[in-house]
Amino acid sequence: MKNTVRLWRPVVCAQRRGFATTSRRLDNYAFVGLGQMGYQMARNLQSKLAPSDTISVFDVNAAVAEKWVQEAKTQQPGGAAPRVARNAGDAARDALGQLAGLIVIIDTIITCLPEPKHVKSVFDCIILTLNALQSGEMITRPKPRLFIDCSTIDPTSSRELASAVKAALPNGRGNFVDAPMSGGVVGATAGTLTFMLGAPKCLLGRIEPILLRMGKRVLHCGSQGAGLSAKLANNYLLAIENIATAEAMHLGVKWGLDPKVLANVINVSTGRCWPSEVNNPVPGVVETAPASRDYAGGFGIGLMRKDLRLAMLAAKEAGAELPLAEKASEVYETAEADERCKGRDFSVVYRWLQGKQ
Repeated sequence: MKNTVRLWRPVVCAQRRGFATTSRRLDNYAFVGLGQMGYQMARNLQSKLAPSDTISVFDVNAAVAEKWVQEAKTQQPGGAAPRVARNAGDAARDALGQLAGLIVIIDTIITCLPEPKHVKSVFDCIILTLNALQSGEMITRPKPRLFIDCSTIDPTSSRELASAVKAALPNGRGNFVDAPMSGGVVGATAGTLTFMLGAPKCLLGRIEPILLRMGKRVLHCGSQGAGLSAKLANNYLLAIENIATAEAMHLGVKWGLDPKVLANVINVSTGRCWPSEVNNPVPGVVETAPASRDYAGGFGIGLMRKDLRLAMLAAKEAGAELPLAEKASEVYETAEADERCKGRDFSVVYRWLQGKQ
């Protein structure tokens, strides 16, 4: 019982309980960033929201945003009402709510962007909008605004954004949380993503239902920034495992081993890992792996190089030694520069190794 009391004690949660006996109010959402992941995540969110809700979307490619809205209207008419925002600030303004009498509109803004610079640019726009709204929007105290950033950026940049939101919306009127995800485009499409959440415990009751409309699992990693720390630690490990698996498979093939036989040995032995079992880098070993379709799709080598760079930056700030990081970064950078590997799944490192011989 003590845990329940602690969960609802903060102002955010107390307001949430305060609406429990009132009629359901319109929920406004904004989704910024319709890349390969964001496009599918926003589709799942929109389809699982009530028809009385609204969702505004924004992408730098206006044609993509228009296409998303048209598909939502024709293919998923039972979900939230979709619209295109003119810019990120407009998307935020919609979701930040306009008051009809004393009815408070709940707002949630989700961002899913490639790099820290893109996230910072969007939040510069959003915070300008927030500042412009401050003087005229308060008829009654609204429910705190919720900003969920699903981008994979460095924890320091994320904490800076959280501080900027707090300054723009003081006294608990806005919360910025990090929720990077795992599962790739396939998981985003199927709605099976895993989110690594960095947020106060008191917000879990509000955040989890939103994320579970786009995925199947939410792992609370700690306070704001912790989700990104967990994601980058995992992706650092993945970056190293991928290179090691490519090297081991390359070595075995050079020794004359059948790659399927070698993969079977590894996958029932201590070398077993995701790159060896699911995303094997040798064409034909795992039929569903990107390697078996000319390394198309999957997790791009450029994205892996970016995540590795972010992990190295975060490690340096934390004073953590990563002896393998520099060499691994060099491998991905060199492989990505190879025309045979550019834009392909990160397991294409195997093709690069073959080409060096």
